[in-house]
Amino acid sequence: MRYFSKGNMGPNLNLIVAVCENMGIGFKGELPWKLKSEMAYFSKMTKGTKDPSKKNAVIMGRKTWESIPKKFKPLPDRINVVLSTNKIEVAEGVLLCSSLEGAVAQLRQPPFNSVIETVWVIGGSSLYKASMDLPECHRLYLTHIKAMFECDTFFPTISPSFKVVSDPNVPQEVQEENGIKYEYKVYEKETSQN
Repeated sequence: MRYFSKGNMGPNLNLIVAVCENMGIGFKGELPWKLKSEMAYFSKMTKGTKDPSKKNAVIMGRKTWESIPKKFKPLPDRINVVLSTNKIEVAEGVLLCSSLEGAVAQLRQPPFNSVIETVWVIGGSSLYKASMDLPECHRLYLTHIKAMFECDTFFPTISPSFKVVSDPNVPQEVQEENGIKYEYKVYEKETSQN
């Protein structure tokens, strides 16, 4: 499946997130849980391309960028885009944009439009909300962690325009790690037909 919007304007946006029972996604700038298999899934999904000559882009807010341990920055084998209205220090090769719309527009222009297969939004909360409202938003890859964790950051309400779909790259069965059960869900945004 190709992730291109109508008119072949460029790659669609996919969101990827892990949430616990109360839709929490973070606590004090970090993930509230440690699930290595879930992190491996995140890495596989955001790196994987059908065309080996292409790459994916990951868009994140400043706080998400700052929460990534230094040894993992920038996220390897992906074009990293950080959103910030202030000038911040980012690693060489990382694209710094002041708005989500600006980042999406830039990724649809040369040289990026010819090398990017999928654009992934990886957090935080306000960026997820803004992304779900964009017409380019295609899918939400949500890991539902079947446990409660203390969180201070939450995923926004998922609009009824997102319907559960299956994806052959996503395991269907419930996963378990460190006594914590979780499952992967894929939601696709319905687009109005003209």
